[in-house]
Amino acid sequence: MQLKIMPKKKRLSAGRVPLILFLCQMISALEVPLDPKLLEDLLQPPTITQQSPKDYIIDPRENIVIQCEAKGKPPPSFSWTRNGTHFDIDKDALVTMKPGSGTLIINIMSEGKAETYEGVYQCTARNERGAAISNNIVVRPSRSPLWTKEKLEPITLRNGQSLVLPCRPPVGLPPPIIFWMDNSFQRLPQSERVSQGLNGDLYFSNVLPEDTREDYICYARFNHTQTIQQKQPISVKVISVDELNDTIAANLSDTEFYSAKSSRERPPTFLTPEGNASNKEELRGNVLSLECIAEGLPTPIIYWIKEDGILPINRTFYKNFKKTLQIIHVSEADSGNYQCIAKNALGAIHHTISVTVKAAPYWIMAPQNLVLSPGEDGTLICRANGKPKPRISWLTNGVPVEIAPDDPSRKIDGDTIIFSNVQERSSAVYQCNASNEYGYLLANAFVNVLAEPPRILTPTNTLYQVIANRPALLDCAFFGSPLPTIEWFKGAKGSALHEDIYVLHENGTLEIPVAQKDSTGTYTCVARNKLGMAKNEVHLEIKDPTRIIKQPEYAVVQRGNTVSFECKVKHDHTLIPTVIWLKDNSELPSDERFTINKDHLVIADVSDDDSGTYTCVANTTLDNVSASAVLSVVDVPNPPFDLELTNPLDKSVQLSWTPGDDNNSPITKFIIEYEDTMHEAGLWHHHAEVSGTQTTAQLKLSPYVNYSFRVMAENSIGRSLPSEASEQYLTKAAEPEKNPTAVEGLGSEPDNLVITWKPLNGFESNGPGLQYKVSWRQKDGDDEWTSVVVANVSKYIVSGTPTFVPYLIKVQALNDVGFAPEPAVVMGHSGEDLPMVAPGNVRVTVVNSTLAEVHWDPVPLKSIRGHLQGYRIYYWKAQSPSKRNRRHIEKKILTFQGSKTHGMLPGLEPFSHYTLNVRVVNGKGEGPASADQVFNTPEGVPSAPSSLKIVNPTLDSLTLEWDPPSHPNGILTEYTLKYQPINSTHELGPLVDLKIPANKTRWTLKNLNFSTRYKFYFYAQTSAGSGSQITEEAVTTVDEAMASRQVDIATQGWFIGLMCAVALLILILLIVCFIRRNKGGKYPVKEKEDARADPEIQPMKEDDGTFGEYSDAEDHKPLKKGSRTPSDRTVKKEDSDDSLVDYGEGVNGQFNEDGSFIGQYSGKKEKEPAEGNESSEAPSPVNAMNSFV
Repeated sequence: MQLKIMPKKKRLSAGRVPLILFLCQMISALEVPLDPKLLEDLLQPPTITQQSPKDYIIDPRENIVIQCEAKGKPPPSFSWTRNGTHFDIDKDALVTMKPGSGTLIINIMSEGKAETYEGVYQCTARNERGAAISNNIVVRPSRSPLWTKEKLEPITLRNGQSLVLPCRPPVGLPPPIIFWMDNSFQRLPQSERVSQGLNGDLYFSNVLPEDTREDYICYARFNHTQTIQQKQPISVKVISVDELNDTIAANLSDTEFYSAKSSRERPPTFLTPEGNASNKEELRGNVLSLECIAEGLPTPIIYWIKEDGILPINRTFYKNFKKTLQIIHVSEADSGNYQCIAKNALGAIHHTISVTVKAAPYWIMAPQNLVLSPGEDGTLICRANGKPKPRISWLTNGVPVEIAPDDPSRKIDGDTIIFSNVQERSSAVYQCNASNEYGYLLANAFVNVLAEPPRILTPTNTLYQVIANRPALLDCAFFGSPLPTIEWFKGAKGSALHEDIYVLHENGTLEIPVAQKDSTGTYTCVARNKLGMAKNEVHLEIKDPTRIIKQPEYAVVQRGNTVSFECKVKHDHTLIPTVIWLKDNSELPSDERFTINKDHLVIADVSDDDSGTYTCVANTTLDNVSASAVLSVVDVPNPPFDLELTNPLDKSVQLSWTPGDDNNSPITKFIIEYEDTMHEAGLWHHHAEVSGTQTTAQLKLSPYVNYSFRVMAENSIGRSLPSEASEQYLTKAAEPEKNPTAVEGLGSEPDNLVITWKPLNGFESNGPGLQYKVSWRQKDGDDEWTSVVVANVSKYIVSGTPTFVPYLIKVQALNDVGFAPEPAVVMGHSGEDLPMVAPGNVRVTVVNSTLAEVHWDPVPLKSIRGHLQGYRIYYWKAQSPSKRNRRHIEKKILTFQGSKTHGMLPGLEPFSHYTLNVRVVNGKGEGPASADQVFNTPEGVPSAPSSLKIVNPTLDSLTLEWDPPSHPNGILTEYTLKYQPINSTHELGPLVDLKIPANKTRWTLKNLNFSTRYKFYFYAQTSAGSGSQITEEAVTTVDEAMASRQVDIATQGWFIGLMCAVALLILILLIVCFIRRNKGGKYPVKEKEDARADPEIQPMKEDDGTFGEYSDAEDHKPLKKGSRTPSDRTVKKEDSDDSLVDYGEGVNGQFNEDGSFIGQYSGKKEKEPAEGNESSEAPSPVNAMNSFV
């Protein structure tokens, strides 16, 4: 069914969109919208839009402007009354009315007086539909009169008396502001003792001699005229009791002297208000001010309470040193009894103020304009309250309703006018007046009877864009009288909208509670009443919501580092988002350290002030989203401060400190260090650690140390700087608590004993005069201890000792206070001497060609004359005759620790003659050598031949030349040569084994295949076996006659003709194919070309070939496929990774004049060839021939 709006009450959706039109405020009531085009056509009674205040105080020095503005259709005319009678402005040349307005301008600056125009004014705005009236505007000129002249006598009073200086300012309009100053225009100081009352008088609770002055002046400031009037100065002199007694001493008896006590002390009494009780009346909404000022000695203190209630917390304020109680926005609930209490040391008094709150009239429901259609009903309601309750009266077009023309559609019932079956003549402006003795309220409300067909005020084809899954509100602002009904349709075919999906508001707005993509489209609003119909189309587009797909994350960063927040936004492609960053919901600081790069906010050199919440806000024209993250800036703690030493004892003291800022990372511990300014000034030592929750520590101290302490704080980031050093604390001296450490006794000569120790530092000395008592005696003798006391040294030398004798040693510390505890005894030895005896019975057993085992007998312990460190074997190889003339023989040394009597000699050379001897070793050095022992090593396998090169290659032969092994390791018996051919696919042929006599260094291989590569394996042999092999490769030369024939084929005429014929045939086939394709036929050219292709000229594919792999006998590494050798018989690295250079040490290949390869090769282990690259050039006949060789 169709969705309609009927003229009945419906729920309004508040806060969704600005509503242009409010309908149905009361039953059958309309409000005319403020649409300029609509107002041009509709008749409307006058409405007062602006007027001067009811109590209008003017400046007599300026022109008088009395405002009255109104609207209506047709535009209203204006008239005025003054003091209840018509004010004819045409008869007064000084009065003019502002064009198009009712505002009066009275020109009194040129001539005339303001007092002449004082009175009560009222404005009337009238057109054919009715008349509206303004408030009664009471116009009065401001007044700032002078003080009446008076003679003020000087005031003299004694110290401690109370005083009131009256102000009594002249009555002005408005009332002036009062303040007290001196002749220099300086405000007089006020306090609990001296203060100004609400009436302007200056009150002294008690006077003091410093109150004496001759220029107490009361000033009255009239703000309206910006003038200040002043009272005559008042002179005050305060006389002390002693001065008063001296003055009257000659005339009065002793009993008549003033008592100092009576003038200084008395209980409080009130200066204002008088008596025990008073009354106060205030109007609702004003500020209630209650005042109590008391005198007495000492100065009384004022307190306020409310009987049977409490003072309102948020509306109560104390002024003038609590002598004035103020309650703002006073209401009837604030009525009651308020009590002020004045109290000093001698007593207390109180005063009760009974407060009554009255109320001028105030609105409960002011009448509202009515727009009705002929035959409709309506009401005007005017409800007000006040104290006393206001009286309600009605006027019609400014005339009391009782004497106004009768209207049968109108019925008055107290504060309500009921209209029924209205007609166009019922249009009028009604005034409601609510008044009591404290004021009045006047409100205009018109009744406008209109007959208008429907009008839709929303612009046609308005486009609404809404985010998906949010409410969509489509406006249909309308007007008509009678009230039209509203219907909505979707799409060009007019499909009806259902109430279960849509919400229709009384102002015509269509609401889609959850808009989806399928809600996009054109919507039509239709308004109907009995006078006609109107419709309007609007369009709705649904957009994807803006989302933050990568939100900024919580970050903890150390001060001075850089932090980055990421904010990635996904949005509808038709919307352009604006991304801004906020810090703590405010703009980012204007600082070059903050940079925004696309999706990131980067903060460099982070400081403490950068801590906070950072929010990424993505805005589009339709929505906005935000995401926040907190940045915590951390750092090492600030240093502790305020170090203090307390509870000093001989060996302890308490240290306390105040922690510095932890910089957002809790302090985990405090580190305490000390400095010994007496012994090690400037050097700080670790003393103690306490938990991060402690701020004190009990420190253990050592004697005779001048302590100074500092504290460092540590958190998860690191350690703070040290605090300032504490005060110094010197502990008392005491005997040493420990003896020197690392005591040793070692002789530096065969006849002495050197005693050494690690001395105590100054901190460990415990007192002045640090010395050491050094004691020693032979271990195995019965001698008494020999002792000596030394100072400032860490060793003592005992001379004349026997060689290498054990001694007992001890070193004890002492100072001026006493000795350290008995020291521990350590054992040492006097000096060592060289051993006297060589090892005997040295025997050698040869294990193999490179290893021998040596045995010997130990020497007697007494002959060692020192600490046995081991045995040392010297061995060397006999020189060949060619090297025997050299003086230096290279000897090798092996040392065997401790008391071992055998050892192995590794790394010997085979087939060699060796000599060795053995010596014993102690701390002083080596003893004499044993007798030389001679032994020989057996033969071993030889090393590889020193070199191998191939020279003089021919068509069917290659010549090999070599050098013998550098280390034959025996007598060579023969050489073994193995070789095998390598074809173009790197496959290895059969292996040929050849034995060559040991005395040969050259050999020629014959009957080889021409233009073929061969690989050679060559090694020497002794009786012990075969040595390491050396490998090399070489190529036999090409048959030049055959190569010449191959080249000539490419230059023969018949071959050139054949190639031309093939090319022509291919061209014809391409043309035929092109013609057939243009005619729509399908000719698989590629398939037929593949079928006709000559297999002999097809490039060989990797998966078609039958190339195998080969490995040599040395390393068994496969040789992979590579490209064929180019026709110029050179090997290029970029053409093939399988270069001949790869089989040697990087030597470039060389060729003879006849093109044969003469490159030399080293004996390095060959590299595994890399995969070759296929040649990109067409196969020539020469290459074709080469591939089959």
